[in-house]
Amino acid sequence: MAFTGFLARLLGGTSKTDLWHRYERLHESISGTMSNFYKAKDKVTGAIVGLKVLDPKKTDPIEGRYKGLGKPCEGEISTKIIGPNTVTTLEWGTATDGRPFIVQEFIEGTLLHAMLSSKKPLTPRQRLDLVRQAAAAIATVHKAGFVHRDICPRNFILTPDGRLILFDFGLTVPDKPVFLQPGNRIGTPNYMAPEVVRRRQADKRIDLFSFGITAYEICTLDLPWPRGSTGKAALAHDTPPSDIREHWPEIPEPLAAAVMACLNAEPSKRPASMENFLALIGKVVI
Repeated sequence: MAFTGFLARLLGGTSKTDLWHRYERLHESISGTMSNFYKAKDKVTGAIVGLKVLDPKKTDPIEGRYKGLGKPCEGEISTKIIGPNTVTTLEWGTATDGRPFIVQEFIEGTLLHAMLSSKKPLTPRQRLDLVRQAAAAIATVHKAGFVHRDICPRNFILTPDGRLILFDFGLTVPDKPVFLQPGNRIGTPNYMAPEVVRRRQADKRIDLFSFGITAYEICTLDLPWPRGSTGKAALAHDTPPSDIREHWPEIPEPLAAAVMACLNAEPSKRPASMENFLALIGKVVI
C-alpha cells in the first residue's frame, strides 16, 4: 500500500497531506464526474504526476451504499490493480481539507473517446491491437479481484508509443455478489449491460458487455445500438445489436464472433472471462 494510505490507516485516518504544499500545480484542473484532475510536480521528488482530488459530495452517496461491507476506497483499490495496460497509482490519502486524493503516473496521450469521436479510420491492425490491449487491461482488473463497472472509451488513454491504458477506478468494487446487487444502476448508459439497467444481480460479466461495445466501436467507429445521452439508451441493450460484419465486412470471423458474443443480453452466453475472449482471438492475424 502507498505510504500515505498506510500511515492514515495506522493512525486511524488522522494523517493528512497539504496538497499544495507538497505539489506544484502545473495545469489547471480537468473536472470529472466525481473529481478534479491536475498535472502536478512533486516538490520532494521532482516527479511529474497526475493528482486526482475527489469530491466527497459526489462520492459519499455512492460509497454510502456499501457502508459496513468493508469496501476499500478508490485509492486502495487502484494500488492493487497492476499491469502494463492500467495506470500506476503511486500514493493515496486524505488532504488537509478532508478530500480524498490519489497520486498516479502522469500519462501523456489521447483519450480513446476523442480518437474514436474524430471518426478518423483506424487500420485493421490498429483495431485488433487496441481491442487486445483493452481486453488485457480489464483482465488485469478482474485478476486483482475487482469489477470495473464503467468500461468505455472515456476511461482509456492511448500514449504516443501506442500503449492503451485504463485509468479510472472510481466505480470499481470487489468482485463479490454483495457489491453487485440489483439497484446499483451505475456506469455510462451507451456502454451499460442490460442486467444493470434492468436492476438484476450482476457479476464481472457486465465488464465484458461494456468491453464488447467498446471493442465494436474501435472496429467500426459506431455503436451496436442507437447512441443516447440518458439512461434510456441502455434500455435497448437487451435487443439484438447491429452485426459488426455489416460495418466491417472484412473483419476476421473469430474477432467478429468474439465481439458479438460479448454483446449477448444473457450473461451466461458471453465469454466466461477476458482471458477466454483473448483466447478466442488469439490466432487472429491482420
